[in-house]
Amino acid sequence: MTSPSTDLVESLIRLVRGQRVILDADLAQVYGVPTKQLNQAVRRNLEKFPDDFAFELDVEEVTNLRSQFVTASKRNIRYRPWAFTEHGAIMAANGLNSPRAVQMSVFVVRAFVKMRETLAQNKDLAAKLAELERNLTDRLDDHEQAIVHILGEIKKLMEPVPTESKPRELGFHVKEEAPVYHPKRGKKKS
Repeated sequence: MTSPSTDLVESLIRLVRGQRVILDADLAQVYGVPTKQLNQAVRRNLEKFPDDFAFELDVEEVTNLRSQFVTASKRNIRYRPWAFTEHGAIMAANGLNSPRAVQMSVFVVRAFVKMRETLAQNKDLAAKLAELERNLTDRLDDHEQAIVHILGEIKKLMEPVPTESKPRELGFHVKEEAPVYHPKRGKKKS
């Protein structure tokens, strides 16, 4: 078997119980051993595989995975598949103690690392998009306030001018002036 690329191994990684894992059959294929041999190595060394390294899938998870990926027929399965996290896949390679498994564990680790970096970049991108959205919303709020103010002023201009009770007279009118006090004369001019 030729060496798989990191992308090929990455395509075997699935999300189960909120963790990125690779299933026992896929890991056994990458390591070049039968699935039965891989699972026997795990069962012989259960203390090396805590729950955050490897776990057996429950019946519902198996059913969901089979329906999603159309793997295997609906035959009677005696053993539920194992799911290995990044650390569990490395531990399995050490437990198998075959040169191929040790060599291929490097590809498995690189695939998990690449996937983690991709997810981190997506989180950064999502944070940047959220910040941009907030900035645009703030700007829109400012513009909306300005538009509301302008519309209010236009409405004021459109309101009819209150009319006086008596109509205004047209033309030029001279009003009589009140007498002005002259300081030199001391009198009021009439």
